[in-house]
Amino acid sequence: MYGMKGKNLLTLKDFSAEEIESLLRSAIDLKEEKASGRWRRRLEGKNIALIFEKPSTRTRCAFVVAAVDEGAHPEYLGKGDIQLGKKETIKDTARVLGRLFDGIQFRGFKHETVEELAKYAGVPVWNGLTDRFHPTQALADLMTVREKKGDLRGVGLAYVGDGRNNVANSLLLASALMGMDIRIVAPEPLFPDPVLVDEAGRLGRERGGTITVTADPDRGVRGAQVIYTDVWASMGEEKELRDRISLLKPYRIDGKMMEKSGDPKTIFMHCLPCFHNTETEISGKTPEICEAAEEVFESPNSVVFDQAENRMHTIKAVMVATLVGES
Repeated sequence: MYGMKGKNLLTLKDFSAEEIESLLRSAIDLKEEKASGRWRRRLEGKNIALIFEKPSTRTRCAFVVAAVDEGAHPEYLGKGDIQLGKKETIKDTARVLGRLFDGIQFRGFKHETVEELAKYAGVPVWNGLTDRFHPTQALADLMTVREKKGDLRGVGLAYVGDGRNNVANSLLLASALMGMDIRIVAPEPLFPDPVLVDEAGRLGRERGGTITVTADPDRGVRGAQVIYTDVWASMGEEKELRDRISLLKPYRIDGKMMEKSGDPKTIFMHCLPCFHNTETEISGKTPEICEAAEEVFESPNSVVFDQAENRMHTIKAVMVATLVGES
């Protein structure tokens, strides 16, 4: 599809279902192309700004490798490297970087920051993560589910845990857009924003998808082909971890939770990093309180490292589509 040149990726609402499908096909082709050892360097001569307020493993590495593979130059800009929001307004920073770079990635806290960058930069801006959304992760998740389960329509995905974090929000929108059966399984205090649920519901109805929000793991996981979780306290929320542990302990993904799906082929997904029977700063070795059990994380049903790799392929597809209009 050649209609995406110049577009921003702030949330997956920025793209139609057809455009997302095109990006997924492109990412799969680019993955095969990379495996063959031959690629076309479609972004030759392009310069990419990578702004990071938050630390990163997968997002930073995926953008850097994707850019270099396609011939672009990525420039890392940490929070101490530029004046963003300190000596210089976001608006001014956007207008400066837009004159120097062909595309801008932002990973940080406030979603309003990436929106303002996109408003004034004049070049494509991609959301690498904000407190509200994580669209590049959701694209990689869709790609992974498609690789493992085939057609996305009707696939049951149960997100179990903190139902109002950025990954859950993006999965709600992504799954609805692609006509999936998305379930958010969380304690009521961590239910997603009702406004977002309503919006996702409208998108889902248009595509034949369904949305369930429930505090009951038995109901939420039953029949799911995918069980997904994330850390119980996102970056910046570490002080809340003790309270989250008591709230989310019944939602821990262990063997018994996986069995609730009723399908031995149900896959386990996590955006990483993951606490899986590892040490925490709270109380040392606490296998009973981390969000996923070792037996699940290391099982044949776990596809977490496929997700991690697919971050790079889907990010590459987004950059190629929005910078040069190819997919």
